[in-house]
Amino acid sequence: MKKSIVVAVADNQVIGKDNDLIWKLPKDLKHFKETTSGHHIIMGRKTFESMGKPLPNRTSVVITRQKDYTVPEGHHVVHSLEEAFSLCEQKDLEKVFVLGGAEIYKMALPLVDELIITEVKESFEGDAYFPKIDRQEWKEVSRTFHPKDDKNPHDMYFVYYQKIV
Repeated sequence: MKKSIVVAVADNQVIGKDNDLIWKLPKDLKHFKETTSGHHIIMGRKTFESMGKPLPNRTSVVITRQKDYTVPEGHHVVHSLEEAFSLCEQKDLEKVFVLGGAEIYKMALPLVDELIITEVKESFEGDAYFPKIDRQEWKEVSRTFHPKDDKNPHDMYFVYYQKIV
């Protein structure tokens, strides 16, 4: 099973503030939807709650320490990242995506095969950060520039990395 992280990161490693995204980038949201649609998505409870409801055409796997936490039918609650990956492996999934937040990314980084990063070309104030990636462990395989426009107020790159084995 291929394990991927999907994240949008500012130049200063910021990924969010007050349990929310800082920027509105419709092009990035479209890319995210196209990438993750039809797959299982793993996230922490706060990230799940910040979405308001499960994302359409995806199966949420929510990590929480709360023993009595519930999610809508068809979605899953687990109590560790390892349990989330195990659940997905038992389902014989081809691919799974880790969506954060910051602590989940930190735990998942050494365990995943691929990084799908939207680099937002600006710095922001925030309280959640993506860990720096070690360029000796990751190989950039593609980079696509998307200039700011009327609907997307920041330049961005969609960057794919593969783990160097």
